[in-house]
Amino acid sequence: MTRPHALLAALLGCALMTNAAIAGGYSGPGTATRVTTVAAALSAADDTPAVLQGHILRHHGNERYAFSDASGEILAEIDDDEWPARTIDAQTRVRLIGEVERGLFKRTLDVDRVEIID
Repeated sequence: MTRPHALLAALLGCALMTNAAIAGGYSGPGTATRVTTVAAALSAADDTPAVLQGHILRHHGNERYAFSDASGEILAEIDDDEWPARTIDAQTRVRLIGEVERGLFKRTLDVDRVEIID
């Protein structure tokens, strides 16, 4: 393997390991702490894994939604293909799985999966 290919393979392997940590797997020393509340997400580092439970309150356009739990409110970016088959409204309790995105002035939640909590 040439050097550029080896570097690409190493980077791809790191990306796959990060996704495995979010979806389950190992959670001991050396893994990122997962945030579970909006309040924690609003002060978390960029790319911190997040699993939040609460309600999607409003649509702000362009795949952006206001999400709320008992600790506060955060803007969630949810791609159209991440929604479950059922319709969700402001009274539907949901679990958002993704990571914190730290912008210049605020933090948002980049959502990888939306689950309805029955």
